[in-house]
Amino acid sequence: MAQTFARVASRPTVWRVVDPIFAEPRLAEVYDPLDPDRSDLDAYVAMAEEFGARGVLDIGCGTGTFACLLARRGLSVTAVDPAAASLAVARTKPGADRVRWVHGYATDLPPLQVELVTMTGNVAQVFLTDAAWAATLRAASAALRPGGWLVFETRDPAAKAWLEWNRERSYQRTVVPGVGGVQTWHDLLEVRGDLVSFRSTVVFESDGVVLTSDSTLRFRHRDEVTASLAAAGYVVDEVRQAPDRPGRELVFIARRADVGSTGMSGSRRSSTLHTGANVRTTSHTQLGRMASWASSECGNSAGMRARWSAMCGDLVGR
Repeated sequence: MAQTFARVASRPTVWRVVDPIFAEPRLAEVYDPLDPDRSDLDAYVAMAEEFGARGVLDIGCGTGTFACLLARRGLSVTAVDPAAASLAVARTKPGADRVRWVHGYATDLPPLQVELVTMTGNVAQVFLTDAAWAATLRAASAALRPGGWLVFETRDPAAKAWLEWNRERSYQRTVVPGVGGVQTWHDLLEVRGDLVSFRSTVVFESDGVVLTSDSTLRFRHRDEVTASLAAAGYVVDEVRQAPDRPGRELVFIARRADVGSTGMSGSRRSSTLHTGANVRTTSHTQLGRMASWASSECGNSAGMRARWSAMCGDLVGR
């Protein structure tokens, strides 16, 4: 018996209604057991420590794994999500009593002043329209203290992750305690520009119920994301490769660009040249200073100066 849950938009011009995979209670309850490896969150925990964050806003918190993880580490956490069923699961987890849960969107939040705003698990891709994405970025900025940080990940369109969204490559069977065998797979429905639609199918072997959920994600290119952040009043400090999915996902680290702000620690976080999987933005002034240093260090070596100039030019063009 197949059931497909339709979406009815309450805010049709900007917001999309939550996909059943997160909003249908039976699906939300097996979401974590079907995807138990959350090592992707390790990098976010490390960045919260790196930035000295005491307060964190987690947008699109889902079943609350990250929010509860931070709360158990002593941070003040506010977590928002429009899926009531996912929040119901979140509230059952260790540390959930220390989290401020908000049922809604980032634009529904009460006044906040946090050091870090996060969107994990490719939440940034669910905002299909420019209006919805811009509104979310503005809401995140309003929740940040001066010089605070916004960190999120998004799939790199160049990797074409959707080519793997078929039953042959995505099928898995999991035995969930108290539930029984559960079969899942994804099927690509449509690629239309930067919008990719797919269907998730979940089969409960205990009673034969088949539930499906149709979803659409937006695959924004790096330059487009950077431009949207600048328009919302952020400075992109760094773009990293996701450590658990290098070459497939980009992690954006942006800072609220307050006039005269020196950031939370009292001094602006220094940028460096890209090394390995990390790419950090470097200002023209910094490049000039480094070029002067390189010139003095390289002496009369024309080859060294040429290579340095080429590298600086490449960075300026990023």
